[in-house]
Amino acid sequence: MQNETTQDWTLEQFQVPEKEGETRFHDFDLEPALMRGIADAGFQYCTPIQASVLAHTLAGADAIGRAQTGTGKTAAFLITMINDLLRHPITVKRFAGEPRALIVAPTRELAMQIEKDAKQLSAHTDLQVMSVVGGMNFNRQQERLQTRLIDILVATPGRLLDFAKRRDLWLDRVESLVLDEADRMLDMGFIPDVKRIVRMTPSNRYRQTQLFSATFNDDVMALSQRWTEDAAVVEIEPTQVTTETVDQKVYITATDDKFNLLYNLITRENMDKVIVFANRRDITRRLNDRLHKKGLKVSLISGDVPQNQRLKTLERFRAGDLQVLIATDVAGRGIHIEGVSHVINYNLPEDPEDYVHRIGRTGRAGASGVSISFACEDDAFLLPQLEQAIGRKLNCEHPDAALVADR
Repeated sequence: MQNETTQDWTLEQFQVPEKEGETRFHDFDLEPALMRGIADAGFQYCTPIQASVLAHTLAGADAIGRAQTGTGKTAAFLITMINDLLRHPITVKRFAGEPRALIVAPTRELAMQIEKDAKQLSAHTDLQVMSVVGGMNFNRQQERLQTRLIDILVATPGRLLDFAKRRDLWLDRVESLVLDEADRMLDMGFIPDVKRIVRMTPSNRYRQTQLFSATFNDDVMALSQRWTEDAAVVEIEPTQVTTETVDQKVYITATDDKFNLLYNLITRENMDKVIVFANRRDITRRLNDRLHKKGLKVSLISGDVPQNQRLKTLERFRAGDLQVLIATDVAGRGIHIEGVSHVINYNLPEDPEDYVHRIGRTGRAGASGVSISFACEDDAFLLPQLEQAIGRKLNCEHPDAALVADR
C-alpha cells in the first residue's frame, strides 16, 4: 500500500544516530512508507509522550494519555494509526463513507490541523485522509463521503453526527478510535454527542482506542475507563511546556497604558511573528483596528470570524505575510505554527489551563520562545492561581516609561 515514489526510498536515506536517553522512531518497527513521512516531517527523536505511548499502542494496546498541547501527542496517535492501517490492508470490498480510523476533536482548527499532520505523515502511502467539520462547505464534504473511500476521518462531533444521521457516514468498520482533548470536549458540552459517536463504532474489544486529555479529572477518567480496554495510562507533566523552553514575564501596568505597551513592545523588539491573546471578541477587534492604523501587518481570528476567513488568516500568518495575529482562546489549542517568537497575553486568562495552552504556541518542539503577560487592576488578582497551576513564580515588573509612551 504505497506509491511508486516510495519504492526507491530506503531507511539508509534517513540516518538518525543513537543518543543516550533518547528514543528514535527507528527504534520502533514502523512501515517504510510511514518512516519516509516521519523523515519529511523532520522528526528524529521521540518526545516523552511519543516514546511512552508508542511503546504500548504499536503493540495494539489502548492508551489514555495526559499531555499538554505542543508535546507531540498528535504524531503519537497518528503514527500508531497509520502503521496499523498499512500493516493490515483491507481485502474485502469497501464502500464510501466507511472510515477505518476515526479521530474526534473539539474544535475545527484542531481537527483541520490533525488532518494536515495526517496527510503529511501518510503522504507516501495510499491512505485517504479527510475531515468533516462545522463551518465548512457541507455539500462538498457530503459529496466526498458519498463518492470516495476514506481510511482516516478527522471530525468535530456535531458535523460527524449530522452525516451519520443522514446515512452518509457509517462507523461500524472503525478499527482505530482517537478522542483528542477529552477535557475540552467535556467543557464544551460535547460529551453526550461523543457518547453517541462511540456507540456507533465496534465495541471496545474490536477497536483500538486512544484518549488524550490535558487534565485527568474524575469525569475524564470515568469516560476513559468506559471507552477503553486494559489501557496503558501515560502521564507527561505539564510543567515541561511552561518552564523549559518559554521565557515568561509579566508587566504590571494600568489598563489605559496596555495598548501603548503592546505597540511599543512589538515595534521596539522587532517581533516578526507574535500572537496576541485577548479574552473577548470586542477587544480583539479593537486591537486589530488600532494596530492596523499604526501600520502593522495584523489580522484576527475569533469565534465570529467565518471559518474560511480564519483559515486564510492562519495561512498568511504561517507564511510570514502577517506580523501580528490577534486571537481569542478559540486559537489557544490546536494551532501549530512554526516559528512563533512571542505570545502576548493582553488579558490574563481566567482559566490557568488556557494560559498553558496560549504560551504553548511558542517554544514548540524544543525551540525557545517568549511569553509576555499584562496584569492590570482588572485581572492581577488572577496571578496567584496562575502561578499555582504552573508550579512556579512569574517574573513581574513595571514597564519603563518609554514602553508606555504614546507614539
